[in-house]
Amino acid sequence: MPKMKTNSSAKKRFSFTGSGKLKRKHAFKSHILTKKETKQKRHLTATGLVHKADETNVKLMLRVK
Repeated sequence: MPKMKTNSSAKKRFSFTGSGKLKRKHAFKSHILTKKETKQKRHLTATGLVHKADETNVKLMLRVK
């Protein structure tokens, strides 16, 4: 039986917090920033948590039970 491989894109985008929750970055911060307010760009810089409904799919991609 071959080894289970983690999804390469998922391991670059998600990480775990100390309490076991999944951390993620916000989207819409890479380009076309001139039309966005400073406040919006500042809030997009902060990390967020993966929603409870999506946690199982992300953990499957990371091969974590």
